[in-house]
Amino acid sequence: MAAVFLATLYEYSPLFYISVVSLCFVVTAALVLGWFGFDVPVILRSYDEPEPSIPTPEKQMVQVTNPFTLELGCGPASVTDGVLVRPCCLEPCVLSCFWGCEVSTLQGALHAHQHGMMLSTHKHFQEALNLHYHYCQKFHISSEDAEERHTQIPADQSITDFGLLPRQRYPLVAVLTLEEAQTRNWNHIVASVTVIHVPDDKYKLSARVLFQYVLTSQGSMYELKPLFMSADSTGMSGSSDSACTSPPSETPNKGSVEDQGPVMEEEEEEEEGWSERTQGRDCVVCQNASVNRVLLPCRHTCMCDSCVSYFQHCPICRAFVMESFALTQSTDDQ
Repeated sequence: MAAVFLATLYEYSPLFYISVVSLCFVVTAALVLGWFGFDVPVILRSYDEPEPSIPTPEKQMVQVTNPFTLELGCGPASVTDGVLVRPCCLEPCVLSCFWGCEVSTLQGALHAHQHGMMLSTHKHFQEALNLHYHYCQKFHISSEDAEERHTQIPADQSITDFGLLPRQRYPLVAVLTLEEAQTRNWNHIVASVTVIHVPDDKYKLSARVLFQYVLTSQGSMYELKPLFMSADSTGMSGSSDSACTSPPSETPNKGSVEDQGPVMEEEEEEEEGWSERTQGRDCVVCQNASVNRVLLPCRHTCMCDSCVSYFQHCPICRAFVMESFALTQSTDDQ
């Protein structure tokens, strides 16, 4: 029936004949132009013809040197007896130990560094913290000096603990800065900030590094991520309490690849995956607020301030939560 209708339309309507011929001409011309590389409408292209891909511009990789390394000593550590730290620097530097530093003040100082206030010297950090700490001790470290330094709060201050949960002060914040102005001018990384937990009368957890950051001369801040290795890898320590950071090495900046830093501890693959997925994201409990608490002793970062008070066990590994600290945000606000 349709064929009869088309035949009748063809016999009595020359306009139909002209339309069919014109359509065939347009399609043929489009195919020929496309074959020779001319741009044609998408509707006229063949489905087998691949879409032209725009080459992605290559991002230049910049390799920089991290002149700082700080690790905990192997001796006993406590708030009353002090703690041993071992700095290792490629250039002469200054080690500043701030005891009882306020969490909010440190976060504000790091945030200010990202917005124009350069923190590259011991004096800069003192001014940024604005005496919101209990005690400060300073050491001068030469480039070939790898000896341990003992830092301690004076006994006359009678400080034996830093309060109950949630704590508003970090026990110890160790800052490494370059001593000579000339080295600060040509070094990309100008400071290293290490937040350390030190046991006290209320919480007997062993001393450990909570997190580490490096500050650059461009006003950026990057967190040194833990490097997880298998137990039979060479150079891997078996315990997180006695683990030591790797020596100063070349580390890329944020424009190239993610920073890799100290070797901290061995974790199970499942827990490692949970840590990578939860860090910097929403709370795993309420799914609303941002993750901003570090749980001890497991060191998982998966809950917000509101939810951490309702849990006695870590929701990831089920370890008993003995203490928690606020997590300093390391993302740049752009």
